[in-house]
Amino acid sequence: MNIIQIRCFLAAAEELHFGRAAQVMNMLPASLSRQIRLLEERLETKLFLRTTRSVALTEAGRAILGDARLLVAQADILEERIRSVRRTETAVLKVGAIDSAAAGLIPQLLQLLRIAHPEIEVQLIEQKTIHLLPKIVAGSIDIAFCRSPDFLDPRIHFQTLLFETAIVALPNNHPLAAKSELTVQELADAPLIVPARRSRPHSYDLTTKLFTDAGLTARIVQIAEEKHTIVSLVAAGAGVAIMPSWTSRIAIRGVTFVPLKVPEGSTRSKLILGVAWARETRDEQRDALLAALNENLQAFEDNF
Repeated sequence: MNIIQIRCFLAAAEELHFGRAAQVMNMLPASLSRQIRLLEERLETKLFLRTTRSVALTEAGRAILGDARLLVAQADILEERIRSVRRTETAVLKVGAIDSAAAGLIPQLLQLLRIAHPEIEVQLIEQKTIHLLPKIVAGSIDIAFCRSPDFLDPRIHFQTLLFETAIVALPNNHPLAAKSELTVQELADAPLIVPARRSRPHSYDLTTKLFTDAGLTARIVQIAEEKHTIVSLVAAGAGVAIMPSWTSRIAIRGVTFVPLKVPEGSTRSKLILGVAWARETRDEQRDALLAALNENLQAFEDNF
């Protein structure tokens, strides 16, 4: 049981309509239904009676409604109290970043921030999106540069910054390595190295969706956790990999990076990089970082 499941239950109980409740929670109806199902499994009882025409609370659902409201209210108070304590205890701006942002955007951004606000101290936390977003809700980081989540917690604001293009990493001696650009069709029979979907769903989907859109099936021969590991496997001849463009900065001998050509206007070949922070919170240091970011966004886009 978690607070998201309780919030979903409350939204559905108040709306008595799963579609409208999903809108309140800023999530898909299927995602809301899944959260409620998990809560029901945890409590070992049904909370709603659902038909094709109506939704109603069961006796158990009505019984826990008041307690659920109290839990959510207490959780909101706790989160705000934690943020207040943090604001008085430390002046450090805690910035979370996935590998793409840490390699291609953060170094330039922090340099600009130091020029405009030398008094701001920044702590950088490098993790995957699935770990960074809960830290925003918990108040343990102030802002995160990450991928767009499948389900966005309504307490988090997400701003899309730019789209990363895809490149292909190949061994230097690969027949396609000498080309100036490649198409997915040319990789139809290539053995592919991909990241694990559980931890890097966006990067994994980058490869599989490109092949699906082209009417092909990705021939995955190896799964690896980290980008550096994938590039090293490419260098060893284990296969080829479709990766975000920033990985071309990884200096490993024996690997050639070739741009991937995709249909005009296609966004499925690109990865969203955005910035996220807690809604309805005030933070002058975070706002200073966002100002430096937005003032120089075009320059950052040119690097991706």
